[in-house]
Amino acid sequence: QVQLVESGGGLVQPGGTLRLSCVASGSVSSINAINAMRWYRQAPGRRRELVASIASDGIPEYEDAVKGRFTMSRDNGKNTIKSSLQMNNLESEDTAVYYCNASPFAIATPSVWGQGTQVTVSS
Repeated sequence: QVQLVESGGGLVQPGGTLRLSCVASGSVSSINAINAMRWYRQAPGRRRELVASIASDGIPEYEDAVKGRFTMSRDNGKNTIKSSLQMNNLESEDTAVYYCNASPFAIATPSVWGQGTQVTVSS
């Protein structure tokens, strides 16, 4: 069973930066079963939306609203996967709870979610 632990987040002024981190840990087989690492966010009263992802091919993809401002990274270990989301030039619209997600290769296997971390962009 894979577990995700997130860190980072907080309060920042518009134009500021924050870095979110996520560590997926588990048995070697459970970690090898992970395909994509993703970051989602959910603002009050809105649906959860995908922000960025990196699949096993290592190529990051971003939602249009964060392109050029956010950078996602992924570091594969033996029984861990570390992911980070570097957020620059933050805007008030980026205020949300951010969730890390680990999605397996097997479609029938449910993905795993982190506990969520609050990001607030306000002056």
